[in-house]
Amino acid sequence: MVTCYLRYILNPARLKEFEHYGRLWIPLVEKFGGNHHGYFMPSEGASNVALALFTFPSLAAYEEYRTKAASDPECQAAMRYYEETQCFLSYERSFFRPVFD
Repeated sequence: MVTCYLRYILNPARLKEFEHYGRLWIPLVEKFGGNHHGYFMPSEGASNVALALFTFPSLAAYEEYRTKAASDPECQAAMRYYEETQCFLSYERSFFRPVFD
């Protein structure tokens, strides 16, 4: 099992647009076999940082998602929405192995 951690630097003038962008991606990750844990918008502290977490059964399953998403019309529309709104300035991606009881 692998959890993808995304840390976004947001465009502060486009927080509402970023929240919409996140809502677009949650069902898309799940469509390709992932378990999305949500997007986390700024509250207290830094006002321009958001996070997203989602889990796939393996790194290979995540890579398969990336390949399929690249040609999926709904995923392409979500990326066009980002390009039109510029709702985030940058992001970093890391992978973690979850530990549960």
